[in-house]
Amino acid sequence: MLFDIDGTLISTGGASDRAWHRAFLELQGVEVNVPDYTGKGVPDPVVGLQCFRGAIGREPEGEEMARLMALRERYLREEVESSPGYRVMPGVETLLERLTGEGRLVGLITGNTKPAARIKLARAGLNHFFAFGGYGSDADERADVARKALERADAASWGRLDRAACIATGDTPLDVAAGHAAGIRVVGVATGEYSVEDLRAAGGDWVVASLADDALPF
Repeated sequence: MLFDIDGTLISTGGASDRAWHRAFLELQGVEVNVPDYTGKGVPDPVVGLQCFRGAIGREPEGEEMARLMALRERYLREEVESSPGYRVMPGVETLLERLTGEGRLVGLITGNTKPAARIKLARAGLNHFFAFGGYGSDADERADVARKALERADAASWGRLDRAACIATGDTPLDVAAGHAAGIRVVGVATGEYSVEDLRAAGGDWVVASLADDALPF
């Protein structure tokens, strides 16, 4: 079972956007509102690049992107820890406890870099549920992130992974498209910015209101 993070497992209450804002302001002297330049589910390095191009009006040079990513991750830790809007989505902890208790292989498919993913999950104590993942630091395309997660799932299962039984769960149409592109079925969960109807229209194999829903296929 493979899970997205933001909008699926947790909400940081805007911590990520605030961290980007602080990093751009410190390094480039510009105010950046991330949603002005990119959408939900986009891998972190692409978010940074799209914001840089849009706000600065040029391509980054030398180590500019590396410095930006590093500073954003530093500020992300502070913002997540202090965010009054941070919350775990309904049903998440109970579901993860059950899946791991049944011996299921549980991992991540996320646009977050690996350090950012760990920061976001740490506040809720969720990191220990996930044995592997595909991360935004692995690839610029979300479908390739999903493929990397499946590759690591196969390694974690000693080459015995049944891909037909693999299911991804995410809250955006991009999550649905990425899972399908990687050859697996997808649960759309309407705990983010997209409705049940939006996720059905995007082609979710199952669509639920939350991870507390009895209609989950696992």
